[in-house]
Amino acid sequence: MEFLHILENMKCSTRHSWTHSGRHESVAEHSFRLACMALLLEDEFPGLDMAKVIKMCLIHDWGEAVTGDIPSFLKTAADESRELDALRALTAKLPDAQPKLDALYAEMESRETPEARFYKALDRLEAVIQHNEAPLSTWLPLERELNLTYGVADCAPFPFLRELRELSNEETRAKLAAGDAAQE
Repeated sequence: MEFLHILENMKCSTRHSWTHSGRHESVAEHSFRLACMALLLEDEFPGLDMAKVIKMCLIHDWGEAVTGDIPSFLKTAADESRELDALRALTAKLPDAQPKLDALYAEMESRETPEARFYKALDRLEAVIQHNEAPLSTWLPLERELNLTYGVADCAPFPFLRELRELSNEETRAKLAAGDAAQE
């Protein structure tokens, strides 16, 4: 129960991203859609263990239930370390599951397996899609370029994700053009 109560913070902790309705996205909402994306793409990637990818999507931000979210473009090595420590403290509350969860997280962080690389590509792609759905007024100036480059290299090894990433870039360019035209 203690673990579940701490995990509830993911519903309350907001991310840098905004929703189309003009409110901050929660960490839990990001993880939920990320897992849904993996589920929906299962048939496109029959060689991947998609159940493992979905697990990665679900646990990847558990540390943020304790630390809160720090946007990737601001996150330092110290922040990463603090988040990992928080994750390990959380999994320690589940002694029967801890070895398996910690091993999965280590696999995610090393990005040596196709599943770990795929999860990370999806994670970055979901953030780009969310930005495209948010009002342009919520974007920081650096995000005008970042939304066109973030995760491109991660998606490149996966042809279907590469196509989705390019579609996201088309949406970004259209959003930026419409926003710039409205300001003229």
